[in-house]
Amino acid sequence: MILNFTKMHGLGNDFVVVDLISQSCSLQPRHILRLADRKLGVGCDQVLLVEPPLQPDADFTYRIFNADGGEVEQCGNGARCFAKFVYDQKLTTKRKIRVATNAGAIELNLTEPGNKRIGENAMVEVNMGAPVFTPDAIPFVSERMADSYSIQVSDRKLEMGVLSMGNPHGVCRVDSTATAEVETLGPLLEHHERFPARCNIGFMELLSRNEIRLRVHERGVGETQACGTGACAAVVYGRLRNWLDNTPVKAHLAGGDLEISWPGYDQPVQMTGPATTVFEGQIRL
Repeated sequence: MILNFTKMHGLGNDFVVVDLISQSCSLQPRHILRLADRKLGVGCDQVLLVEPPLQPDADFTYRIFNADGGEVEQCGNGARCFAKFVYDQKLTTKRKIRVATNAGAIELNLTEPGNKRIGENAMVEVNMGAPVFTPDAIPFVSERMADSYSIQVSDRKLEMGVLSMGNPHGVCRVDSTATAEVETLGPLLEHHERFPARCNIGFMELLSRNEIRLRVHERGVGETQACGTGACAAVVYGRLRNWLDNTPVKAHLAGGDLEISWPGYDQPVQMTGPATTVFEGQIRL
């Protein structure tokens, strides 16, 4: 079959976006692996599928597959690209879009003025919903809920924040992201027995009361240039520990900056950042 696709990225976290409204096909795991392969396919961190809504209050269904072929619940950088894609492809004329994910509904807001094709580096605000701290819902193995946990890794104990932003996150505070052991600790923590669904692992350096630097090891992918849900999780953890103020926090990632706001418990996290179209193409699968 011939598949039309669009290559996009959010701060270097790159995606292959597939419109399954205007074209009809059944993508199998082997197709996802082929699309994500950087040598034999298009190459990406995640494949994003745009599908018709299954719920009356949603405009679209948003599905996310990691490069290893596994379907995941949420991707913040991908959500921003999703909003730009459906608007640019004229699948909607709305600039405020509600999409259903495996983790629940999220709201996307294209913040650039005007009603023409939006800029190549469009700014998109995403209402990511409220963070989840209940261990069973993350999921995380713990007898109690806490702001931070001690996790044994080999012969070391690490203090981490653990929460869900639609997908599971662990956040470690480090003195410097430049020297953080992302390559070694990331995979060990991703597959730790206390994370039954595996986990995304963030390494956060505090720069001030409203600014952080972050590196993220994503489950099924490895370290990426940026992780939207990871930035949200890091800011939430920093607020819980009173390291960050109740103001918009700038998160510096390798691919660029995001702005994250979280008022507090039971409140949604707001994330604002760019979405960029790279090219459009076709591939035979």
